[in-house]
Parts: sequence; C-alpha cells; structure tokens
Amino acid sequence: MTAAELLAASGRFTIAPGLSDRELGDLEAEFGFTFAPDHRAFLAAGLPTGIGWPDWRGGDRSALRAALTAPVEGVLFDVAENDFWYDGWGAPFGDRIATARAGLMIAPRMIPLYAHRYLPAAIPGHPVLSIYQSDVLCYGADLSDWLNREFGLGEPANRRVRPTVPFWSVLAS
Repeated sequence: MTAAELLAASGRFTIAPGLSDRELGDLEAEFGFTFAPDHRAFLAAGLPTGIGWPDWRGGDRSALRAALTAPVEGVLFDVAENDFWYDGWGAPFGDRIATARAGLMIAPRMIPLYAHRYLPAAIPGHPVLSIYQSDVLCYGADLSDWLNREFGLGEPANRRVRPTVPFWSVLAS
C-alpha cells in the first residue's frame, strides 16, 4: 500500500483530490524548489488537509512561505539565542547570523510534509525528518514508515536508516 493509500484508508484526515502535475509544477516554480519524487507522488495521489498539513492549494502563500523557511529560521534562532554553531561554517567570527545564513543557503531545501516534519527537496526516498530549530530527528525510513510511526496506522519498519541530506543529517547524528 502506498503512503497516500495508507493515509486515506485510515480515515483520520480529509483527503482532497491530489495535486495535478500543473499544480505541482506551479508550486515548484513559485517557491523555487523541486519536490522529491515520493513527496510529489504522495501529494498527487491525494492532498491531506487540516491542521498540520501544508495548504498547497490554498491562497495563504505567507503560511506556505513560513513553513518553507521555518527550518532555516529555527537554526538561525539557535545561532542567535542558544549559541549553536555548525563546524562546517568555519570558525564563528564577525556577523554569526550572516555567516550561518550563507551556509544555510547552500544546504538542501527542506519541504514541509506535516507540522515540523520535512522531506528534502529533490532527494528521492529520503527519511522523514523532524526539524525544530537545530533539533533534527529521523522520524521514519520513508513516507509509509513515517505515517505508521506518526499516526499509528500500521507496523513501523523494523530498520534503522540514517538521513543523508547535507547539513541536516549532521544535526540528526
């Protein structure tokens, strides 16, 4: 059963008709990213709606922008307020926020899936990550495993996976 079928069969969420190829392409053009193939297929099969789910079809673009920028803004908050620093940015000096922001601009874009669960843009089959500021956890081996774990829809996969997406995977270790 695909992730979309699993979610629909649960009856726990309202599932709107899936996003068309045109809608998906328009979103990618508007926001400057490419959905990972599995994320794209999930949204094309049926669009989960309600609290926590990004409203990809709705008119509130500011909410989508906020969800798309939340991972970067959360890390920047930790740089400013909690003395977080990623060694890959080099030695902290000068304007720490500007240095961190520049480093984050080359990290893969994280695309909201549900609440603060994300998938990296354009990377197929990547584990679902929970990202809250600089706290990053692997929340499922793939979309179906994540649904099983997050919502108790079935038996979670009995395998451990490591995220591989640059920058974000380091925070998950």
